[in-house]
Amino acid sequence: GTLTAALDVPASTLSFHLKELMHANLVSQERDGRSLIYRPAIEQMDELLNYLSAHCCQGVARKATTGRNRKSC
Repeated sequence: GTLTAALDVPASTLSFHLKELMHANLVSQERDGRSLIYRPAIEQMDELLNYLSAHCCQGVARKATTGRNRKSC
């Protein structure tokens, strides 16, 4: 509902990606009545970013880009 509208993505696509993020322990989920509440797992995200910075980008911090201008580390 709210998240699909804010991100302008189909519910099935969002559900798939949230499930994968939960399996990677990057997002947690809890039920609130009929709603599902998703929260980022900040510690795990920090660990992932630190690992990627050290091992993928050779310790070089780079500004995030979006869309077609993306370049890999």
